[in-house]
Amino acid sequence: MIPNVLTILRIFFVPLLVAALVEQDVGFRLGTFTVTNEWLALAIFLSAAATDLLDGYLARRWKQVTTVGTLLDPIADKLLISAALIALVQVRVVPAWIVILIVGREFAVTGLRSIAATAGYLIRASELGKTKMFAQVMAVSMVLVGMHWPVLAPAAMVLIWCVAAVSIVSALAYFRKFWRKVDDGIKRRRRVELLLLEREQKRERFKARRQAAHALEREEQAP
Repeated sequence: MIPNVLTILRIFFVPLLVAALVEQDVGFRLGTFTVTNEWLALAIFLSAAATDLLDGYLARRWKQVTTVGTLLDPIADKLLISAALIALVQVRVVPAWIVILIVGREFAVTGLRSIAATAGYLIRASELGKTKMFAQVMAVSMVLVGMHWPVLAPAAMVLIWCVAAVSIVSALAYFRKFWRKVDDGIKRRRRVELLLLEREQKRERFKARRQAAHALEREEQAP
């Protein structure tokens, strides 16, 4: 289906994006415009980001939401953003520690949602998480533009800082959801275990009383 194809296409954009960013000698003319590596990387990145919007829209419009698409879509998003940020560290445009913070957040949240899914709980993407993806696309795009026009570099770094802040806040929101669901689940299981234990104890007491009554009856019937 087309939505799944677009998701897979976004994954294939990742190595092209990295190659365009780390290769410093890219340059060719397109009419009167000279395409350098940062412009090529920006075009690839925005094309990949556009597939994210398009596949979700088509999947909902055509009612083609599948398990494969649901699993691959967030993976493709994280691969795209992580690859772009790590490549920007390689070319020494973005500080490594900020990228570690952002990418680490992605892995932590993915792990939390996987653990919750294993336990039978579904943690849906929050509005803050969706805003985070949009902010990441804008920040990376601004950094790529700032590579060509250094005057925009400070504004790009401000956006990167904003992305880091939103990432931390949204991660805390996911942790809160995870803890609430797991805590509620543990309490429910504990209540069920206590009820089962209480029923078992009542059954044992009833069985013991019956045995005592039968023993007393046999004693009375004995000559």
